[in-house]
Amino acid sequence: MIQEVTLGAGCFWCIEACFKDIKGIVAVYPGYSGGEESTANYKAVCTGKTGHAEVARIEFNDEEVSFERILELFWFVHDPTQLNRQGNDIGTQYRSVIFYHSDEQKKIAEIYKKRLTTQGVWDNPIVTEITSIPNFFRAEDYHHNYLENNPENGYCSAVVRPKVDKFKKVFSDLLK
Repeated sequence: MIQEVTLGAGCFWCIEACFKDIKGIVAVYPGYSGGEESTANYKAVCTGKTGHAEVARIEFNDEEVSFERILELFWFVHDPTQLNRQGNDIGTQYRSVIFYHSDEQKKIAEIYKKRLTTQGVWDNPIVTEITSIPNFFRAEDYHHNYLENNPENGYCSAVVRPKVDKFKKVFSDLLK
């Protein structure tokens, strides 16, 4: 069955580039979620004043990749202990957040977060929000497949590419 989850883990270019080549992932859409505004666009969200986070809506076939596995990938791809930032990307738009699409996803995400906390995986507390999906706005077309379309971009070279390479090395068995 096809399910959706919407994840915020810093810059949506990183999330999309990491998740799109995983077996069972049907589609990944960069976008914005979590704010009070009735619309969202990159320029407005980058101000940090809309309440939206940069996110990726992930459609996945749960017969090929479980929600638990999606969460494992999510926790790996970013530092969930950094409040309202990832590295040099600072602001609420870069927060760590799981926007769940069902009560079952909520339950699983909360259990997973609690387990990671109990195990002391990170030295600092996990600050990842777990909340129901309030809205979703697809990002502008030029954000889709950003790494593929902009491999020479400085941010892609310095941040996205190294993150994707590490991700693919660790999860090579899951690649399409």
